[in-house]
Amino acid sequence: MLTGIQVALIGGDARQLEVINKCTELDASVVLIGFDNLQNGFSGITKAELTPMVLETIDAVILPAVGTDDKGFVESIFSTSELLLTEQHIRALPKHAKVFTGMAKPYLRNLCAQSSIQLIELFDLNEVAIYNSIPTAEGAIMMAIQNTDFTIHGSVSMVLGFGRTGITLARTLYGLGAKVKVGVNKPEYFARALEMGFTPFYTHDLYAQAANIDLLFNTIPSMIVTAQIIANIPHRAVIIDLASKPGGTDFRFAEKRGIKAMLAPGLPGIVAPKTAGRIIADTLSRMILEDEGQGRKAE
Repeated sequence: MLTGIQVALIGGDARQLEVINKCTELDASVVLIGFDNLQNGFSGITKAELTPMVLETIDAVILPAVGTDDKGFVESIFSTSELLLTEQHIRALPKHAKVFTGMAKPYLRNLCAQSSIQLIELFDLNEVAIYNSIPTAEGAIMMAIQNTDFTIHGSVSMVLGFGRTGITLARTLYGLGAKVKVGVNKPEYFARALEMGFTPFYTHDLYAQAANIDLLFNTIPSMIVTAQIIANIPHRAVIIDLASKPGGTDFRFAEKRGIKAMLAPGLPGIVAPKTAGRIIADTLSRMILEDEGQGRKAE
């Protein structure tokens, strides 16, 4: 149980509702900041403005999937007011407090470092990233179906990157009957992709490998689907870029050539916010419980 633990949620989207549920179920004291328009009748919570004083007794701050933008603003679909997280807010936290987010931009990292507050980026954790790869793969395939006039079955589908998302996506495409080509950059990834029944290739051969594809899914967060590559892709092909902004595709050239290319980061929160929220909530509650247990042992 999280009895006695003070948790503050600042902004966010529908995923945060699952986090609120989990925290209240475990008897944490929950403060909601940036939830002015939230209609759900949660019990045992309070709403507050974003001020340093509110954060003085908080043990865990939970921010949205992308904690802040480059200037410190926090997005919230539940409020029309601007939420600006500043050095004064972070400095007000107790030294033992932790800040949780999906992924942090340099602004948030610097704020926490300056005040010696631990920042935890949940999307860097294997357990979160692997679970999140499931709704990501489903969302990517949904987009492919909506934007093509052919079936996944029998298509030549290319997946660039063989990390946590790439593996799940390649396996899902294969299960739907696609001929799956996987672009990798390490021999061990090549071997694993071959063992799983895919057709692996090294990304330095991407130009030649892209000549006969129907679908291209990119998970690599650097410019890899360049103008040169796009020039060799069939006009019928659709590119779905799952990498974080700005993606790894030359979207300007794709549009110029008449190839449909879409940037689609953050799919878990879009296509399956309830599942994505549960993944975050379960991991957060486990980590806070572990911290609490370690603190009691230290006493």
